[in-house]
Amino acid sequence: MNILTTLLLTVNETLTAGNAIIAVSLLLFNLTRNLNNRVAKSSAVVLACVAVAYVADAFISLEPDNPAHEIASRLQWIGIAFVPAAMYHLSDALLATTGLPSRGRRKRAIRLLYLAGAAFLLSVAFSDSVILVLAAPEMVNIQAGPAFFVYLLYFLLANAFAFFNVQRARKRCLTPASARRMAYLQVAFLTPALGIFPYSVLLKPGDEFTLFGLLVINTANIIIILMLFFLSYPLYFFGSDRPDRLVKKQLLDFLLRGPATGLIALAVVNFTAQATRVLSLPGDAFTPPAVVAAVLLWQWFVSLASPYFEKFFIYRDEDAEQITKLQTLSDRVLTHTDLSQLIMATTESICDYLRIETAFVISLAGALPEFVSRVGASDLDESNFLHDSELVRQVSRLPAESGRHLYMEWGEFALVPLRSSRAGGNGERALTIGLLGLLNNQARIRDELSASGGNLRAFVSRVETSLDDMHLQAEMYNLLEGLLPQFRMTRSRAVQVEYRQSDAHPSRFNALPDRDELFEQVRAALRHYWGGSGIAQSNMIMMRSVQSRMQNGEDTPVNALRKLLREAIDSLKPEGERNLMSPEWTLYNILQLRFLENRKVREVARRLSMSEADLYRKQRVAILAVTDLILKQELALSE
Repeated sequence: MNILTTLLLTVNETLTAGNAIIAVSLLLFNLTRNLNNRVAKSSAVVLACVAVAYVADAFISLEPDNPAHEIASRLQWIGIAFVPAAMYHLSDALLATTGLPSRGRRKRAIRLLYLAGAAFLLSVAFSDSVILVLAAPEMVNIQAGPAFFVYLLYFLLANAFAFFNVQRARKRCLTPASARRMAYLQVAFLTPALGIFPYSVLLKPGDEFTLFGLLVINTANIIIILMLFFLSYPLYFFGSDRPDRLVKKQLLDFLLRGPATGLIALAVVNFTAQATRVLSLPGDAFTPPAVVAAVLLWQWFVSLASPYFEKFFIYRDEDAEQITKLQTLSDRVLTHTDLSQLIMATTESICDYLRIETAFVISLAGALPEFVSRVGASDLDESNFLHDSELVRQVSRLPAESGRHLYMEWGEFALVPLRSSRAGGNGERALTIGLLGLLNNQARIRDELSASGGNLRAFVSRVETSLDDMHLQAEMYNLLEGLLPQFRMTRSRAVQVEYRQSDAHPSRFNALPDRDELFEQVRAALRHYWGGSGIAQSNMIMMRSVQSRMQNGEDTPVNALRKLLREAIDSLKPEGERNLMSPEWTLYNILQLRFLENRKVREVARRLSMSEADLYRKQRVAILAVTDLILKQELALSE
């Protein structure tokens, strides 16, 4: 019996500290969310109350001396005194999300409940009216004071009305998903309050350390841990502007790698420290390596099991093939820098293989040819070559013959056309997407390109594939960059659809765009100023400032949007003669060169004598200035 009691005591210490870990972890996770949302703020207050109570309880379980025990017992009431008010505050916020804000009565009730909590806290801190602290030589006993039953009445009434508010909120939910989440929330809603209620003050001294008392306490602690996890799931959907899938994934990752890791480490410490010897080692000596091993094994397990957890908890009802493609997309797609490095490495290998000093690769995807890689030094005039359109046309016209690569001579170089495998295959219609320039070694190059199994042909094929992928992925990035800013149904707006009741009139989205959303749309429209989905499919076309330019039917929607952007840019132009080096001209020069003249980042940075990183920072400031001007104009038209 003593062994079982000792085991239950150890379990109780672990679970008590575990509750503190979970409460603090959930509070920290909550603080990283949108605290402008009422539900997020009020739930943070509830979690703070729970965290304070359990941290104090975990400290008491370490058996400090009597004065410290008494101080911790009184500090614990910071959470205990305020949790009923916080629960009612949270219920009011949940009810308000369904379109039933307080008309004054609930707000006054919240203020009165917080005042009552402050009164109970002061009573506990400076008197024995609510709790009695009985200091014995071996331990400190906390008993109910004369006014404790007043607190009990305050506790029961506040939580009962809070539960009633959540019931009203659940009935007002509009969609099955929102009703289901609110039902989950209602099941676990009272867990924080019931979990930190001071039951021990109602028990006789020492009863909580009996076998039956420990069984009840441990069972309650396990239920509280599970309910806290269960409660966190529906709460984190409120105020989030991310899809449900991302909210679930973030919460799952956090719980597995945060609180779960802490619980495992704590359990290993508590149980190995109680052992006299483990594997012929003293328990205290075995604890550090055991904790390290447990944490490492758990992280290894989480890494292996995460895909299965995500499929079960997050993607159970979704297309498994589609989810797998989304999860592996980042591994399969390379950045422009990745592909440039790959082309450079292949170009260097070609030089080594042919024993030549100079080679280069030119891309023909843009409006003008562009050097992608260059190895070695020569007297090649890059600017003259890039602007020699007749030379580019001559190389592009070289026929693509099966089994061999044709090339043409240009000065001391042999120019090999690079063709796309996606457009026209290997026939004569294959699109020329670039040029490979090799320092001319006629006999060797001719033999290598003609040989069916030549290594040079393999190198050329690798460059073609890399350059083709670079062009394809650039098109994909441009498409995403143009379309993503047009998705306006964020998670925060979806909440309105799911919860908001419409008493007389249907709820409407704000006619004025959000500043952050408009910034993304302006940036996409500027980058696609001369054509692309960012301007052709922009939501900005529906703005009053654009529609007003189309009222006479003289402009197309895209041209009207172009005029709006150009006028906004021109309004940033300082007076006087243009100066590329003057600070007051910086924003205008960046917008003019980058977007209206469609110049590349490197060229603009060179002309303005700044680094590319500095250019990107100032470009963002310039686009924000344009956004604010357009938003101001839209606001004026809407009044």
